Amino acid sequence: MSLNTFESQAAPRPLLFDPAKLNGLSERLIRSHWENNYGGSVKALAVVKKRLAEALADKDLPPYIYNDLKREHLLRTGSVVFHEYYFDNLGGDGKAGATERKVIADAFGSFDLWETEFRRIGAGLGGGSGWVVLGLNTHTGQLENYWLADHAHGPAATQPILVMDMYEHSYQMDFGAAAAKYIDAFFANLQWDVVAKRLEAATRQETK
Repeated sequence: MSLNTFESQAAPRPLLFDPAKLNGLSERLIRSHWENNYGGSVKALAVVKKRLAEALADKDLPPYIYNDLKREHLLRTGSVVFHEYYFDNLGGDGKAGATERKVIADAFGSFDLWETEFRRIGAGLGGGSGWVVLGLNTHTGQLENYWLADHAHGPAATQPILVMDMYEHSYQMDFGAAAAKYIDAFFANLQWDVVAKRLEAATRQETK
């Protein structure tokens, strides 16, 4: 790859909503999160890819040194991908449509049971780091909530449907250590149209 290619990969994806118009999440918080945490990972991933390309040409480089770069590649890729899912499923009114409510209810027994578990996983991550992901496992065919410790750990063969960032940088500026209040605000701003499209696309893939 050319240097220009790596530089072009360092451009963060624009927000799909006006961060000044969210309900209970400040523009300052969202812009800081998007610019510094997500944007920082986008730039770091481009640097790591450039270093990997250079390192691969070095025949004398020990494999364990190369794998240090591959570990960083894994972490930065996870950060970029999960942040993009996260920001893309914000900007709505928090009201799920009938179709997605039924699909989730069929998988979990009821929509309320799904939400209770999703929130509980998030609360358990409060004060630390990680992600909560509602995902469709295309191997098992199951729609499940997953606990993720960090950017490197994702469930196998799973398409993310709904993603919540539980790293402290996603809420500390507005809520301090009150992670539960952030979870409430997250649900109030969910863009369920995006979630519905992801669910539809994942279902099509699972049935192939």
